[in-house]
Amino acid sequence: MSDTPAQSVAFVRETAIPPSPAPANASGIVKWMRDNLFATWPNALLTIASIYVIYLILAGTMPWIFNGVWNTNSLAECREVLDGTVGACFSVLTERWNQLLFGFKYPVDQYWRPLTAFLLMFAALAPVLFFDLPRKLLIITALFPFVAYWLIWGGTIWTPLFALLGFVAGYLVYARFVTQSFAVGFFGGVFAAVVVWIVTGYITPMLAPEQPLLEAVPSRDLGGYMLNMMLGLTCVSLSLPLGIALALGRQSSMPLIKWICVIFIEFIRGVPLITLLFVANVMLAYFFPPGSGVDLFLRVVIMITMFSSAYIAEVIRGGLAALPKGQYEAADSLGLDYPQAMRLIILPQALKISIPGIVNIAVGLFKDTTLVSVISMFDILGMIRGPILASTDWNGVYWELLGFACVVFFVVCYSISQYSQWLERRLATDHR
Repeated sequence: MSDTPAQSVAFVRETAIPPSPAPANASGIVKWMRDNLFATWPNALLTIASIYVIYLILAGTMPWIFNGVWNTNSLAECREVLDGTVGACFSVLTERWNQLLFGFKYPVDQYWRPLTAFLLMFAALAPVLFFDLPRKLLIITALFPFVAYWLIWGGTIWTPLFALLGFVAGYLVYARFVTQSFAVGFFGGVFAAVVVWIVTGYITPMLAPEQPLLEAVPSRDLGGYMLNMMLGLTCVSLSLPLGIALALGRQSSMPLIKWICVIFIEFIRGVPLITLLFVANVMLAYFFPPGSGVDLFLRVVIMITMFSSAYIAEVIRGGLAALPKGQYEAADSLGLDYPQAMRLIILPQALKISIPGIVNIAVGLFKDTTLVSVISMFDILGMIRGPILASTDWNGVYWELLGFACVVFFVVCYSISQYSQWLERRLATDHR
């Protein structure tokens, strides 16, 4: 027997064994391609066919784009530079960019005014789109329409000030009667605002100075993509609250309010937008007082707003119908009156459900602003079809101009779509 005592000491690891890397076919881009592109034989065949189609498209368009000419003064010079080579004539964009963006009549030395209004638009939209910002910034949002109007149209500053006074009067009437009914308060506020606008319309010419601070620009001189942006932003902003009022009015217990909203919605939804635009161009002026001089831009805004508000009303009515009856009963059990129940409980949930439909209408409305070209308003498509292609220098250039219009519209519409998806995730509209 040995004198050395037996020693058995247990080994205890103090650190974890580092994980081994995953196999090459179970991680990274290889795994992503197996899961998404080549998961099954049909998916693999569709992936290969799609790649081939993309290759054919790029093989035909990339040389046309990269061989493009940017510094000539006419289509004939472009063709001389290309000398039979496949390439685009982007020179039309560099030479006519101001007409594509601002029209051909807006004063060149006043381009800073719509550009300033465009930059202010982001500051005005930020408190509305991103509700984490301080609520005090909504003052900028409330003042922006009147500042933008004065910047773009110019003339006397009394016109936007009196318009602001009309909105204040409408809000005061709304706050007074909304406790009885939202629809009554809303339409009462609209009526009060219209009365103030009509009264102040006779006062404004007497207060207008001989030399206004900004040169007056008639609505007929507005054009290009600026006109599409103004129509889209103005009509979407106005049609959303009007659509909410129509949706609530259609569900009102007051027969008169209900049937007015029903007839309005069903009539507008049954008429094409292009018909309403012709009405705005030809007939709507007869509904205003003689000599009032309501310009075409305002008449088009009225018709497009009416058209989109009818569709938004039906989308919001669908959101209201999707709410269970218990939500209304919960509001009653808390002792809330009708405006409080709508503002705090019902409408927030209904609007969250209605976000996809509202965004769909907003995107469609923004693209439909190009229809104003049929009534001789020179938006971006009106500029392309009219003055630019009618000139002898650029007659025959189509893909470059229409491609530019597609790009600028895509940027705005895609941004709206991405914001709506972010808003849905933020508000957790899914039913988990």
